[in-house]
Amino acid sequence: MTPRDVGRDRAERSAGDATHSHSPAEHRSRAATDSLWAKGYERLLVDPAFGSLVKRVGPVRLQHKAPDTFAFLVRAITYQQVAGKAAKTIHNRVVAALGGAVTPIGVRKASEEGLRAAGLSGSKRASVRELAERVANGSLVLGDLGDLSDREIVDRLVQVRGIGRWTAEMLLIFHLRRPDVWPVGDLGVRNGAARIFGWREAPSPREMELIGLGYRPWRSATAWYCWRAVETPTPH
Repeated sequence: MTPRDVGRDRAERSAGDATHSHSPAEHRSRAATDSLWAKGYERLLVDPAFGSLVKRVGPVRLQHKAPDTFAFLVRAITYQQVAGKAAKTIHNRVVAALGGAVTPIGVRKASEEGLRAAGLSGSKRASVRELAERVANGSLVLGDLGDLSDREIVDRLVQVRGIGRWTAEMLLIFHLRRPDVWPVGDLGVRNGAARIFGWREAPSPREMELIGLGYRPWRSATAWYCWRAVETPTPH
């Protein structure tokens, strides 16, 4: 995974983060999340490797979905290579530059100056414009993704500049809420797996593929707990 992917990893995964403190702020955060994949939680709760972490973290929780798939993808592109708080600021500016609604028409009408001022780099402006153009002219259909397999969705989305396999997998997990997505190239998932299994080095993508075989059909939940393993202090 490249440094670019690591930046995207940290940024976009913030969409699914949820902790278990009991402060008023955390209660508000939890109120804005969805609990998912209960059977995956139950499976991992009794897993010899994951069980203690799952018990500390609790059920999988993701923030409510973006308004639509197009808006999610624009957000994902915006967050690439940028740390979470800065990415959120840029994304809010992009939404404002688009008049408050992230739509293909809005992106096509937006000025280069406005998108640049919002903080989008040249490559990201090109990516969101290509995405908007493809959706508008019908060469990229997003409305039927729910009817497609995970592989078909990835194959369709990676045709767009700036959308790779990793971004498509994040859409599958965080937007479409597919239960069995296993992003073996994600450095956070690999590092989390190393902590969970007590390994000094992160497993390779190939090793991750083999690890994932034992966690079907709940690999999205497994990945979510791997991310939490990186962020959750190890009890003494």
